[in-house]
Amino acid sequence: MQKLSILVVDDGQSQREMLRDFLRSEGHTVTEADNGEKALNTVLGGQFDLVLLDYKMPGMDGLEVLKEIKRLNPEIDVVIITAYGTIETAVEALKAGAIDYITKPVELDELIILVNRIAERRQLIQENKLLKEDLNKRGITADKIIYKSQQMAELINLAGRVAASKASVLIQGESGTGKELLARLIHQLSPRANKPIVIVNCVTLHENLLESELFGHEKGAFTGATSRRIGRFEEADGGTIFLDEIGELSPTIQVKLLRFLQEREFQRLGSNVNLQVDVRFISATNRDLEMQVAEGIFRDDLFYRLKVVTMSLPPLRKRKEDLPVLIDFFVDNFAKENRRNIKGFTTEARDLLLKYDYPGNVRELENIIERAIVIAREQYITTNDLPFKSDFLLEASEKKSFSALKESLDELEKKLIIEAMEKTQDNQTKAAEILGISERMLRYKLKKYGLKS
Repeated sequence: MQKLSILVVDDGQSQREMLRDFLRSEGHTVTEADNGEKALNTVLGGQFDLVLLDYKMPGMDGLEVLKEIKRLNPEIDVVIITAYGTIETAVEALKAGAIDYITKPVELDELIILVNRIAERRQLIQENKLLKEDLNKRGITADKIIYKSQQMAELINLAGRVAASKASVLIQGESGTGKELLARLIHQLSPRANKPIVIVNCVTLHENLLESELFGHEKGAFTGATSRRIGRFEEADGGTIFLDEIGELSPTIQVKLLRFLQEREFQRLGSNVNLQVDVRFISATNRDLEMQVAEGIFRDDLFYRLKVVTMSLPPLRKRKEDLPVLIDFFVDNFAKENRRNIKGFTTEARDLLLKYDYPGNVRELENIIERAIVIAREQYITTNDLPFKSDFLLEASEKKSFSALKESLDELEKKLIIEAMEKTQDNQTKAAEILGISERMLRYKLKKYGLKS
């Protein structure tokens, strides 16, 4: 983990020394200051990642020092330390730019968890900054992946780390979350970027057509095969193949795909000649493949071949910090594209957009804003330009009630599994019989609920 340069600011000598010695023992570089004026001079004369700042000090208090530090260098993280741990103090400090606060007496276990979290966040920001610089140097743009949330920052960071490898990647996420965009980013960052990325949607093709699409066919292989056709694997040679909605594959195609992943060779339909290609394999699904494995719908050996690295795209409703930047991006993009002088949304319209849960995820948000840009009569989009009105909140409430019911059912199922396991003294065969499910399904449920497997 990245080690930080930390400035400890406290007028109490024993407190400073205790924090200094502890943080140094954890490998961090620590400097001290006993008042606000010295702290600001120290910040001006050095480079710091983090300031641990006492709130109550003679002279300049912690809030004044915090504001001045953020003015001098907004990238320095500041944690307020206060014995007066009221909600008002915390809110005031956070509004002024503090990343967090802790109260006296300082619990060292709590402190190191906080410092480590800040170190991880700073490392992530730095790595993503270098990643973006690398993309720009190579003339690659990732402008369509717009985010502000920590979840997405970590995902983009992971994409940068796995891109250089040959490992198969499985991207999981609901429809509309941007799985194809993430696959394209991985390809762009990889050594294969100057070769093609070939995209196949497994939903849109019939089983026989999909086999021919992937592996190609020889002339006369079936009725209508009037000439040889090169398959998508051959087209992707040297590059990346992306199979979207891989959970839709039939058992027959699953077997052939498994053989390809194991042997890196295949045969065209109507041929017995083995062909070899060098491709990076990325797949995506909006289904729960583990559940499909447990139900015997999806092959477990294929599943483990696909998920060497798993990346899970969160739905938009679970990363609402990204909504404001996505809204602004789409407004600017579609206004230019449609040559409309649209400046934004009215307060009421923007409020509706921020409250909506987007079952269709980013794709739905994009569609809503494009439609609003096209039909808006004024420079500011109103609620009349949106496909929903305030009464959608009632529908959203009903959906949340259904979600709460599902959570209750999950809790009941978990309880029944625990009881069955206790009754059988952890004998999975007998527990599965009591529950009326297969052992494979029981193992899946044990894993799902974080129970011992």
